[in-house]
Amino acid sequence: MIEDYRKHPSLARVKVVLVETSHPGNIGAVARAMKNMGLSRLVLVNPREYPSHVASVRASGAADVLGEAEVVTHLDEALSDCQLVVGSSARMRKVSWPQLDVRQTASLAMETTLGDEHAQVAIVFGREDSGLSNAELDKCHYLAHIPTNPVYSSLNIAAAVQVFAYELLMATDIQSVHHAEGYRHQLASAQQLEGFYDHLYQALQDIAFLDPAKNARFMRRMRRLFNRSHLDVKEIDILRGVLTASQRQARQLNELTQSQK
Repeated sequence: MIEDYRKHPSLARVKVVLVETSHPGNIGAVARAMKNMGLSRLVLVNPREYPSHVASVRASGAADVLGEAEVVTHLDEALSDCQLVVGSSARMRKVSWPQLDVRQTASLAMETTLGDEHAQVAIVFGREDSGLSNAELDKCHYLAHIPTNPVYSSLNIAAAVQVFAYELLMATDIQSVHHAEGYRHQLASAQQLEGFYDHLYQALQDIAFLDPAKNARFMRRMRRLFNRSHLDVKEIDILRGVLTASQRQARQLNELTQSQK
């Protein structure tokens, strides 16, 4: 059974807060970006238009995240239960807030939730045209900035949320578990590889492809090719099955030719 990443105890305590979002389509796109990376808690602070059919369409398969979104009037309501608040800003400010990059933000968020089983984290995103006000940033513990091309640094809000959400997912232990489950077969041993190379050498002669007297370097090239592939046990079995079938066909063809003489 596939596990829903949103059940991860750390990701479940991270909320994405959108302040006065003007276009409902962006709300739907944010919900979709969140669900992609295992986030589920969406808080909308005084959105211009919500609920909205446009938001639902843009949410696509993330209608559950959108449907469970909390709508509040003031930012203080969204942050009242949070121990860590990080404000996202597309531009640097004259006042020097403590600053983190996106990866540092994700790492700190996971450390915060692991260090306190009741801790809540909020990542706050401002208006599409003007971002967060200085007064709103005053409510944040850190300012987080996504490094971008300096000549064109504007990111759509859903794209910005996607970057943060991806880094949050990568900061959990989910990624290592995911990779471990994806690989099911042991790598072939040196003995199994040698058995395959011997079989390959003989099979290529049986099908009249390889003349050992004229192809002294051929098997060395084959070894380099397959060694780069890091063959596993199942792949060795498949390849040797192909070789066996080829030898069988070559033998039958040879027997048929001999009988017709």
